[in-house]
Amino acid sequence: MHIHHIAIWTADLEMMKDFYVKYFNCRAGEKYVNPLRRFSSYFLEFDNGASIELMNRYDVTESRLNDAIGLAHIALNAGSREEVDRMTSFFENEGIRIAGRPRQTGDGCYESVILDPEGNVVELVAK
Repeated sequence: MHIHHIAIWTADLEMMKDFYVKYFNCRAGEKYVNPLRRFSSYFLEFDNGASIELMNRYDVTESRLNDAIGLAHIALNAGSREEVDRMTSFFENEGIRIAGRPRQTGDGCYESVILDPEGNVVELVAK
C-alpha cells in the first residue's frame, strides 16, 4: 500500500494550483469540472506518483482556523537537511509565511513548516 493522493478543499483553485506547481514541481492534470455539482478540481502529481487533489465547490466555504480533528499537515520530503534549510530561506524570501524554523524533531526528522496561500500547513522534511 502507498498513499495515492490527499485532497484539499480550496477557495481559489487556480491560485493554489499555481503555488504547488511553481514551488513543488508538481504536474497539473487537466481541470475537471462538473457543472451540475458546481465542482472543479485538479490533480497535481509528484515525480514519485503521489498526488494532491485540489477541489473547489460553491458550498464549501468554511476554513479551519485552528488545530482540529482531521488532517493536520502535508509533509513533503526535501531529501536533506541542507535542502530543508535552502527551501525555508527561499520561501521566506518569496514572502511565504514560515510557521516553524528548521529544527530536529524528537521523532528523528529535520523539518521546517510553511503555510500555503490558504493557510494549509506544509512540512518540509528530511529524515
